Amino acid sequence: MIAGAVRIVGAEIIEDGRAVRLAWQDGRITRFHAIWLRDNARDAETRSPGNGQRLITISDIPPGTTIADARITPAADLALRFLPERKEVEFPASWLAQRIYDRAPRNRLGWTPSGLTRWDSRLQPELPTVRYGEVRSSRKALGRWLGDVRRYGFALMTGVPQASGQLIEVAELFGYVRETNYGRWFEVRSEVNPSNLAFTNLGLQAHTDNPYRDPVPTLQILACLENDVEGGESIVVDGFRAAELLQEEWPEGFRLLCEHCARFEYAGSPGVRLEAKRPMIELGPDGELIAIRLNSRSAAAFTDVPYERMASYYAAYRRFTALIEDPGLVVRFRLLPGELFIVDNTRVLHARTRFSGAGTRWLQGCYPDKDGLLSTLAAIEEENEGKRNEA
Repeated sequence: MIAGAVRIVGAEIIEDGRAVRLAWQDGRITRFHAIWLRDNARDAETRSPGNGQRLITISDIPPGTTIADARITPAADLALRFLPERKEVEFPASWLAQRIYDRAPRNRLGWTPSGLTRWDSRLQPELPTVRYGEVRSSRKALGRWLGDVRRYGFALMTGVPQASGQLIEVAELFGYVRETNYGRWFEVRSEVNPSNLAFTNLGLQAHTDNPYRDPVPTLQILACLENDVEGGESIVVDGFRAAELLQEEWPEGFRLLCEHCARFEYAGSPGVRLEAKRPMIELGPDGELIAIRLNSRSAAAFTDVPYERMASYYAAYRRFTALIEDPGLVVRFRLLPGELFIVDNTRVLHARTRFSGAGTRWLQGCYPDKDGLLSTLAAIEEENEGKRNEA
């Protein structure tokens, strides 16, 4: 990735020094502002060599900063001299290539980064899976599994020791667990003809967990300790794919669910009153598809939709739910003792089918944070890149 295509072959100062135009070996032409380059200087006076954090603020940079000189180094990187500070800084071509902002804006709402793969039931034959022993003994195997979670929004693990709380050790392979009012982990124990109605054998509709929290839990792990009932299959659905289909067939319905907030609430435990409002389909300011929140059991009265749009909003809500329940989008699997799966709770909805007959279905769940997973994955990828460069 860092070879020929990211070599700089030309640099021209433009706009009276307020910017520089770069020519790349692959034919691209890109521009960078002087103020942006000065703010992102990599020298030891601007950034801490130890942790990379800035040592200056924007107020420390002269407002009239310009580029007085621009040249290409023998390594095909960029060397600049800034005025009025007379400061000289070099920028690696590879670093600049990864941060180009001189490009056409993304016009399509609901775009996602290239590293994500939206999926449907056709994923069923080859679900992303790893053995517990592999990720315990190999950083490379752990990286592959975490990469699958980033790419698909879920992944499975087999061969997990059947011990209560073992899922916490799995989460700590890549990050940290968020403790909630349910505890550090929680029990999902279901029985046929239960003595307590909380331990129901009913099916659960596809949903994201805890939309009444702010921030919402970003990952969920569900680990199986017992499962000898008939039925009770686990189901996952790619909410990003469902949103894409809604947008294709009914753009206005898609926009309604993006532009207006739903409300969610939970008051099922003494002393706990949780409320949040967020769109069912959340977009970033640049149109990136950020998150899905859908949970009919936790939905409160919607009060943030204008009267004139409420009927259409409900129609879009109904259609989005129908798409999520479409068998063509569903992936299902039977979770056996010693197995677990992880879902990106901001993207993938999960559910279970009803079960019957004698027996018990006992799962445990917890909520790790996605930033820990992405941090560990980025570190592993950097390690692997370093090894490739050494080779």
